[in-house]
Amino acid sequence: MVVDLDRCTGCEACVVACHAENNVPTVGEDQAARGRAMHWIRVERYWEGDFPNPRVRFQPVLCQQCDDAPCEPVCPTYASYHTPEGLNAQVYNRCIGTRFCANACPYNVRFFNFYNPAWDKPLDLQLNPDVSVRSVGVMEKCTFCVQRIKSAEIQAEAEKRDLKDGEFNTACAQSCASKALVFGDLNDPNSEVSRLDRSHRATKLLGELGTKPNVTYLERGSWQDATNG
Repeated sequence: MVVDLDRCTGCEACVVACHAENNVPTVGEDQAARGRAMHWIRVERYWEGDFPNPRVRFQPVLCQQCDDAPCEPVCPTYASYHTPEGLNAQVYNRCIGTRFCANACPYNVRFFNFYNPAWDKPLDLQLNPDVSVRSVGVMEKCTFCVQRIKSAEIQAEAEKRDLKDGEFNTACAQSCASKALVFGDLNDPNSEVSRLDRSHRATKLLGELGTKPNVTYLERGSWQDATNG
């Protein structure tokens, strides 16, 4: 995934779309005050300049799907593992809730279920049947909407063809009105996300830690510059 920080307006449509697509519960004001808010993607806000002319900058932060993810080796039950496609996955029925992975993650993008999730009626009717509802005592995180990826792969296999660039998308990228989020196959050098990843504006969040994150951020500049690399 590539995130263009120059295009993000901080509308948080990506956060709402992620909650709806992946059955992410809301915890309420009291639990949020205890630091138990649950968002698989969040939009951080930064201020630049001094009064009376400050400028605000927004940065969406989600699981970076690291190649050398520090959350994986610390899990005693191997609930956190790396898939052949390069995703940092979570097996919920293996997780025993030690929270070692959350302590090891430098991005603070893993969340623990303190309670069994519940939705007031009629919101329970909007749950996505393609995504499991996680129970109390397990860790959860962004999956890059793996259910959409698998659905597209199954369809392509049934039609005996390869996947096409842009054939599937994550909920957050699909809902982004300013097209700040771009999702695709980094292994395909001709894909849009690969072209943007090679931009001179490309940077990694806390890349100096050596986790090899697979989410690229484009620093301030023009979208045309990023596209042309």
